[in-house]
Amino acid sequence: MPKLSFIDYYVVMGYYADYLSIYNDRYGVVNFRGKDVVDVGAFIGDTAIYFIMRGANRVVAVEPHPKAFRELIRNVELNGLINRVIPINAALGSASGVTCVSMDLDLGSIMATYFGPIINGSMCVNGARVRLITLGEIINETNVHPDVLKMNCEGCEYDVILNDYEHVKLFRELIFEYHRWVTGIPVKELLRVLNRDFKCTFVGRAYEDYGYVYCRQIT
Repeated sequence: MPKLSFIDYYVVMGYYADYLSIYNDRYGVVNFRGKDVVDVGAFIGDTAIYFIMRGANRVVAVEPHPKAFRELIRNVELNGLINRVIPINAALGSASGVTCVSMDLDLGSIMATYFGPIINGSMCVNGARVRLITLGEIINETNVHPDVLKMNCEGCEYDVILNDYEHVKLFRELIFEYHRWVTGIPVKELLRVLNRDFKCTFVGRAYEDYGYVYCRQIT
């Protein structure tokens, strides 16, 4: 079990009755040993720590919300992983830019919020502007190997797969959460794109509107 600050332990255990069991169910299909992982939607660092526990070489932990990001940093330090986890306070998008995050959200709400781009210079009222970063920028800035891409970002998966596929297909493996109610786009549209270069399967029970998909490059 990883070391967690008090608030993080409460949040993680409040949402996940069994930390290792839940993550093994979601991500157990991936062999992380010796691989670099880009962890999009890293939240408080719980998945980044899990990936290291599973043998990952390095994890780039991408989390947009400053509140969750602070907890991520604390957990990385508590577990002595500052040399293996690369934290980035940003949201993932298909293009560079800025997103707006509400500072009124509690940690539970942060988990279920999509932080998309600010359109046409829209105002950011009662919030903070945070960088919108692309996969290409992450790879270039961290020198990470594109081994495994994990996305659980409440909607950015659709934007990135459909609009920045040239960088998605650089990764050897991909695992992501889909939820149709955010975008209205069925998962089959994502699979139609991914099946060009990947063999994809559903992880666990597949629902039309929600679930996890694991993809491995066709060699």
